[in-house]
Amino acid sequence: MNKNWLMILVAGIVEVGWVIGLKHSSNLLEHLLTIIAIFMSFYLLIKASQQLAVGTAYAVFVGIGTTGTILMDTLLFGSSLSVIKVLLIVLLLVGVMGLKVLSDHSEGGH
Repeated sequence: MNKNWLMILVAGIVEVGWVIGLKHSSNLLEHLLTIIAIFMSFYLLIKASQQLAVGTAYAVFVGIGTTGTILMDTLLFGSSLSVIKVLLIVLLLVGVMGLKVLSDHSEGGH
């Protein structure tokens, strides 16, 4: 994995934090951490997108964020997780992985 894809991975993970923070922040420190996470995730996404196909990079970013947010909401806050929700997450991940593989192939594996 090259450093640009690593930045996308980290940006997606940080996105999970700020999305959860938007809903669950209850004091000034939590709100500030949410704002910092927003800037950090988009900074990493923008930096990585300068070297990667922007559509693929964004799709991977959103896929990581969406999947992580749903899983964390379920694990940390007791949200329901139905079979159909799991199947749709798997479908999303398959699509994102497919885009990444196609992007690597068209960029000569870089």
